[in-house]
Amino acid sequence: QVQLVESGGGSVQTGGSLRLSCAASRSAYSSACMAWFRQVPGKERERVATIKNDGTTNYADSVKGRFTISKDNVATTLYLQMNNLKIEDTAMYYCAAEAHMWLINNVYTCRPNVEWDYWGQGTQVTVSS
Repeated sequence: QVQLVESGGGSVQTGGSLRLSCAASRSAYSSACMAWFRQVPGKERERVATIKNDGTTNYADSVKGRFTISKDNVATTLYLQMNNLKIEDTAMYYCAAEAHMWLINNVYTCRPNVEWDYWGQGTQVTVSS
């Protein structure tokens, strides 16, 4: 059974930090790609960061230099360390996993859209001034 359970959200002031965790079942953790997405009511879901099975990471421009995605292979847990938080980081954050890579322009990459295979229930992050 595939399971993704997020935790670690909360309220923080601008400039503060939070670390999100996503406890994954072994089948989810062995996926080709894992990622963090976020969504604000009324807006499309946005991909924040991805990590491939080989450890390669990728970030949205809006979070580069502030957020770090990582995995703990022993605990089968995905993390998102968020530093220097801004008000515009306020959103529901979701953990996701995609079983297979996509071959795009002869490069294997994570699924380019938001239609990933598996999703957690989300954890709310609120940043205030």
